[in-house]
Amino acid sequence: MADRAVPPLDITPEEFFTSWVPRSVAEDPVRQSKLADSDPVLVFYLDDPAGELGGAYTLHIQEGRVRGERADAAAADLRIHLTLETWRALNSGELSAPEAFMKKRVRLHGDLRLAVKLHLIIG
Repeated sequence: MADRAVPPLDITPEEFFTSWVPRSVAEDPVRQSKLADSDPVLVFYLDDPAGELGGAYTLHIQEGRVRGERADAAAADLRIHLTLETWRALNSGELSAPEAFMKKRVRLHGDLRLAVKLHLIIG
């Protein structure tokens, strides 16, 4: 998505997952329509050595809408593990998702078919 919205470089993970992602999807009818046929739960685990910004962030997708929260989900369709540094590099465009996966900077557990939809969800 060449013209995707890019989050501010200084955005916190909590703001990104609970506010920025839901708002970005809500403002993009194309993304909404492509997500309308699925209702997955995605959990992102950010490892932050400082311990302040890391933790679990859950995205609930339903009927083309996204709701985020700073929490773990008992039942998740896809779990994504990465460091805060990798998350920031992905957000800035410094690192591509395929490159992060090939370099083992991102670990995926669950329904890997959802990984191809991540760009629709998080931009």
